[in-house]
Amino acid sequence: MKEILINIGDKETRVATLSHRKLSDLSVERKKSTILAGNIYRGRVTNILENIQSAFINIGEDQNGFVHISDILENTQKFKELYDMEFDWDTEPEESAEEADIAKILRADQLVLVQVVKEPIGTKGARLTSNLSIPGRYLVFLPNSPHRGVSRKITDRSDRERLKKIIRAFDLPVNMGLICRTASVPASPDDLIEEARELAELWMQIMEKFNGSNHPECIYHESDVIKRALMTALDKQMDRLLIDDASSFQILTNMFEKYKNSSNLRLELYRDKMPMFKRFTVEREIDKALQRKVWLGKGGYLFFDRTEAMHTIDVNSGKSGSSSNPKSLEESIVQINMEAAEEIARQIRIRNIGGLIIIDFIDMRTRKNQKRVLERLKEALKEDAMKWSILGMNEFGLVEMTRQRNRQSLEQTLHMNCPYCCGNGTIRSFETTAIDLERALHHVIVDNEQFALDISVHPALNDYLNIEMKTDLIRFAENHYAKLNFIPNDMLHLNAFKFYSMLSGEEIEV
Repeated sequence: MKEILINIGDKETRVATLSHRKLSDLSVERKKSTILAGNIYRGRVTNILENIQSAFINIGEDQNGFVHISDILENTQKFKELYDMEFDWDTEPEESAEEADIAKILRADQLVLVQVVKEPIGTKGARLTSNLSIPGRYLVFLPNSPHRGVSRKITDRSDRERLKKIIRAFDLPVNMGLICRTASVPASPDDLIEEARELAELWMQIMEKFNGSNHPECIYHESDVIKRALMTALDKQMDRLLIDDASSFQILTNMFEKYKNSSNLRLELYRDKMPMFKRFTVEREIDKALQRKVWLGKGGYLFFDRTEAMHTIDVNSGKSGSSSNPKSLEESIVQINMEAAEEIARQIRIRNIGGLIIIDFIDMRTRKNQKRVLERLKEALKEDAMKWSILGMNEFGLVEMTRQRNRQSLEQTLHMNCPYCCGNGTIRSFETTAIDLERALHHVIVDNEQFALDISVHPALNDYLNIEMKTDLIRFAENHYAKLNFIPNDMLHLNAFKFYSMLSGEEIEV
């Protein structure tokens, strides 16, 4: 059984996808940071960078967007990547990104029509394109690209030919195109014609908005989180969509009206007193997805780490034990790795990990077993809606893969860097801090000639000093005719300490 749960809150909406009651995907959208991908903007060019053939565009959001020359010229490759399509076309684009000059296409202060293809992440603004696309349930409308294509995921040859024939017959304006999505296979020609007409009318409304003003703003929202969840449920032929807000349920019911005759999806309003995510153990899975260490059923565990350049996932045998029989040991390792491969694919989706990912499986002796694990990983990743690529497993058992990054990870959405460790995950030990304090005290007494000192420290550090070092520090001060007084202060960082003059009460800089 596959189902989607939508939890509506005042400040955030969470969408969980469950497969046989087990969390397989998660999306969290907050009102202060809504998803921009797919939105179309009236933008204004603020700066052109000829050396990298790019430009910054003010789109009316917190950060300027970024567009490269390849995102301005006709780019069939980008549509292939976005929609996993096969195209039919007669001519190739006349100009390549290598030959073009962005300064001849854009100028400062120019109004442009652009679409977000990648969410802003951290200090990086949204990635933009002028190759616009407007997705519907069955079709994707290309208002400024003449191509007509069919999704490669439609594997039946007769279905492909039938759909190609239908969309070739559509009477569209010059330089406009269409793509048939996977969901278009069961659709009738009338359904496709009706949706093509609706998308063309939507495009006309977008152009009217673009021409109706001269300041940067969003003129088309791709879809809100509820509509996206409904489309996902329909496209993946899910059994049930459960939502815990009555007004949102009514909106969802109205959206579903046009699809209900062609779908077995059940819409239900969750009415129980126990929070929905708690009843379906989603809250526990979210907590698990925010941990560095994830235990596996056979006793092994995964360890997740993130650097500036990549994510790393380490597979360990953990509590699985060992065997004196080499064949039995090898098979045990393979089974742990197989289980790890499935859990890694699930955790990558839940955590929304993107970019370069390095997976360190437990070493296996034979290429045959390495291939078994790699195939299990690829099979588990097929459920992922994001684009991914695996380069294979090297002799050390390392797998290098990439995954499309479309928005912030779960950790980036829900967490902030620790102000104590600044994101390092560790802080200085009490012993190290005490030695630093001793060194600073020597400087204040001997070099600055301060002889009456109040020393403010965190209570936990003060307890450590009472046991280990305070007597030695006081003896050192007395040998230099100085007096010390330690004052616990729980407002201080665990690694911090401050010196104050007993006479004036002023802080002494170290």
